[in-house]
Amino acid sequence: MHTRVCIYRSTSGYQRFKTHNLMGNTIVLLTPLLHGLVKLAGLTPQTIEIEPGTLMNIWVPKETVTKNDQHIPPTKPAVLLLHSFAMDGIFTWFLQVFALTREYAVYVPDFLFFGGSITDRNERSASFQAEFVAKGLGKLKVEKVTLVGLSYGGMVGFKMAKMYPKLVKSMVMSGTVVELTESISLESYKSLGLTSWSDLLMPKTVEGLKMMFSIGFHKVPWLPDFIYRDILETMFSNRKERNELLEALVVADEDATSYTSYPQVAKFLLS
Repeated sequence: MHTRVCIYRSTSGYQRFKTHNLMGNTIVLLTPLLHGLVKLAGLTPQTIEIEPGTLMNIWVPKETVTKNDQHIPPTKPAVLLLHSFAMDGIFTWFLQVFALTREYAVYVPDFLFFGGSITDRNERSASFQAEFVAKGLGKLKVEKVTLVGLSYGGMVGFKMAKMYPKLVKSMVMSGTVVELTESISLESYKSLGLTSWSDLLMPKTVEGLKMMFSIGFHKVPWLPDFIYRDILETMFSNRKERNELLEALVVADEDATSYTSYPQVAKFLLS
């Protein structure tokens, strides 16, 4: 990986430090190729203004975008793919995109503070993310979806199903819980040797990233350390806001929802 060496004068003499040059980052180089393949599969990226100060980046079926950039309802059954906390929508779901686009209208949003989605509001709850996604789908003229959620995406998906029962027709959930309570968190911290979810999901070192992948993947492929460093450099921006998302995700046991009966058809994939 190319680096730029910077030299500056201080009271202790000359010190040298290295600044990573993103032009040599493998993830930065891979992203346009991956996006190009997803476009060939029939999706196109759109930036949707949910409200002033809040923007959603979402991949949508090309046929639902008109020549003057208006949006029309999908003609195929809509599938909504909600990503995990580790990566953005396309990096999480690109293999599923290739498998599903022939028969389904596939929508892949980035949650707030992931990918290109941003907000100037202070809310950080899963309910706020659910509202954000639902409003985006409304602007895209999507009336009913099958929701697929992975980990964090599943928790947001459960909120969507409760808040918008007419929008969410059915659910497929993997590696998730309805709500992340303090007792679930404390048990997980103890078994994994953590003090907070940020220790696992917002790693700062190659070793921390490897640990996260070892828990999240059935079998982690071997990667050289420079790939892990490149992932850390590009995939974990907005650290302050994402840590706030994790803090807001944990609820006191006594405040946990008792809502466990959903009108939607639900399938759970156990990992």
